[in-house]
Amino acid sequence: MKLSLDGRRALVTGGSKGLGLAMARAFTEAGARVALVARGEAALAEAAKGLPGSVPVSADIGTAEGCASAFAAAEAALGGVDILVNNAGTSRRGPFLGISDADWQGDLDLKLFAAIRLARLCWPGMQARGFGRIINVLNTGAKAPPATGAPTAVSRAAGMALTKVLAGEGAAIGINVNALLVGKIDSDQWVRRHAADPKGQTYEEWMAESGKAIPMGRMGKAEEFAAMALALVSQAGDYVTGTAINVDGGLSPVV
Repeated sequence: MKLSLDGRRALVTGGSKGLGLAMARAFTEAGARVALVARGEAALAEAAKGLPGSVPVSADIGTAEGCASAFAAAEAALGGVDILVNNAGTSRRGPFLGISDADWQGDLDLKLFAAIRLARLCWPGMQARGFGRIINVLNTGAKAPPATGAPTAVSRAAGMALTKVLAGEGAAIGINVNALLVGKIDSDQWVRRHAADPKGQTYEEWMAESGKAIPMGRMGKAEEFAAMALALVSQAGDYVTGTAINVDGGLSPVV
């Protein structure tokens, strides 16, 4: 089956790098037009160069105003939003007593409330057209929160609950909502981690070492994650909603 997104319009947050850019590229290659949303204008401009028809949108979706401006810009440029990918986020974690109220609020604003706000903005148009696809990008900590996994595991778990709630409401009106849970996948996050703790290894050596603990014996690729996202938003995913799929090479202890 050839997966086609001809005529579809997508908004991808965290779209200038890593998994967001990989998904945007997969959608573009399948025929969609994509609004790339991120804060850094330079990175957005560079990303957009390689994606014909894409629209760079600079916005801080950690605020209600940023979500509104991102949606307005995407809708104006594309004529509507059929596909929403809530991908923006960081992997902030640490000992519980070291997490301040500001840390908690910032994490929830970026990972949970941004998804809520953008879904609420996109929903009426999706409902009117009888078609919508929403993917919430979470991580495997949403199902199996580790010690010192807060605040990220908590906000991700809430994102999984949001996915199920929205899927239940959207099923009868053509809006499918699913979550993809990231394991260890090569992306900018790992580049930053290597820079902070190289252990005298090249990035390739460090990544190979990091992948040994994964049942498949290697780190995942951004393109592999993007392929799953493409399947969910294309005709291949027409009968799939309310799921939380691990994309982790078998790493998670929870199905």
